[in-house]
Amino acid sequence: MTRLAIIASAALIASAQWAYAVLPSEQLSDPKLEARARAISQELRCVVCQNETIDDSDAPLAHDLRVVLRERLKAGDSDAQAVDFIVKRYGSFVLLKPPFRGETFVLWLGPLFVLLAGGLGVVLYLRRRGDVADAALSADEETRIEDLLRTDSGA
Repeated sequence: MTRLAIIASAALIASAQWAYAVLPSEQLSDPKLEARARAISQELRCVVCQNETIDDSDAPLAHDLRVVLRERLKAGDSDAQAVDFIVKRYGSFVLLKPPFRGETFVLWLGPLFVLLAGGLGVVLYLRRRGDVADAALSADEETRIEDLLRTDSGA
């Protein structure tokens, strides 16, 4: 391949937008309902992929969640009612931004506790290491070191 072809291919790949995983068969015929469904599904996490929205995920469970969401909207649920229905089924973990409650305590504060525990571990390690380095030598150890230094300098 020529250099120009490689650069052109890289530019096309870089400029391409990621395709949504929403299948045409899932899309609603009413554009307003479909827009609501898309907006809501950007707030819901794929329980299988965990770092993707259900809109972006190819997982079968994400497909099921998209279908359930659209069915709820077609049935006349408000956005909040549709989200509440899914949260009741799958828990707060399905929300990309879960609310701060007792059940999501670990999701919000877990990383902070891990960071604090790691910092405490480092501090304790450095203190212990400092105690060993600052320990005084016994009289026998000092005599032996002086003998080694004299022998080393005299040789």
